[in-house]
Amino acid sequence: MSQKLVVAQIVQHLAPGGIETMVLDLQRSAPDPEQVHIISLEGNFEEAVKHWPRLADVPRLHFLGKQPGIQFADVRKLASLLKTLKVDVIHSHHVGPMLYGGIAAKLASCRHVHTEHDAWHLANLKRRVLVGSFFHLLRPSVAADAELVADSIRQYIPLFKPSVIMNGIDTDRFQPGDQDEARDHLNLPKNVPLVGCAARLTSVKAHDVLISAFSKMPSDSHLALAGGGELEDELKEQAKQLNIEDRVHFMGVVEDMPSFFHAIDVFCLASLREGLPLSPLEAQACGRNIVLTDVGGCSEAVAPEGMLVNPGDEDSLAKALCGQIQNGCTTEARANARNFVIQKGNLTRMIDQYVQLYEGGKL
Repeated sequence: MSQKLVVAQIVQHLAPGGIETMVLDLQRSAPDPEQVHIISLEGNFEEAVKHWPRLADVPRLHFLGKQPGIQFADVRKLASLLKTLKVDVIHSHHVGPMLYGGIAAKLASCRHVHTEHDAWHLANLKRRVLVGSFFHLLRPSVAADAELVADSIRQYIPLFKPSVIMNGIDTDRFQPGDQDEARDHLNLPKNVPLVGCAARLTSVKAHDVLISAFSKMPSDSHLALAGGGELEDELKEQAKQLNIEDRVHFMGVVEDMPSFFHAIDVFCLASLREGLPLSPLEAQACGRNIVLTDVGGCSEAVAPEGMLVNPGDEDSLAKALCGQIQNGCTTEARANARNFVIQKGNLTRMIDQYVQLYEGGKL
């Protein structure tokens, strides 16, 4: 990236999640990190750090404190901030940041790159009209984070030809480690099969389906859930009703995610909807095989040894998890999982491709 090119990553909020983690990586690992700012439309620094302590050490964070609803004053506020920071390119993530950032970018004479992270919402007519209108009005350079997302854009908004930039993760940070040491560090039981999931405890992630499937697994197995969310109490009650509460570990927000992946044997997402999630790439880079539901771009994030099941199918999910515990924990399978991410889902490749778009190039 050019020494003079200043980039602003714009998100709706800064809470623990895949997109937000990706934005932090885009800053931290950029060719010139000091030229990259992160702007959250909602919230403030103190509240964000309270819910995600990692942010305390992240430089060049800016919060607009946007309130619910359309706030035109915040567009002017954002444009003023872009001018003050001398931003050359904004990079928006999701619809709200695309609208606010796109209009502000025009007022501040900035280039606009936008990443579309989900395909499912374009099947809804109102969402499709909204996103398509913004694309045509704001004219961003559009990137999709998976081929399936790009296909959805081509189908529903045919005049736009998105680039495809698969999400990437830091394979130096996420690499194999000692399992016993990790379980000691996270206070997880040793010498038991351990399934792990890292996702916010929200309905779209279908933890209830995962817990139900897990209840069908052998009684010596355990489940570790990393992440917080509004369904925590409800999910704890579900585990209690299934009489497995002593084997389901609710860990809240885990700051040391490499240790989490080292601790588990198999990683699972039972989501009802996804774009191309980062957590399966992180798990595989740590040498862990995975089971995902076949939604969104998940099929593009799975090594050949990984497994896909239909969303909501508890029996198939339980069977797949048992199969991975039995067959997916070999040295060869774990090495293949890591090599898959190094080849297809690494952070350096992703950043190089985005830099190309920032500089006005085509992929």
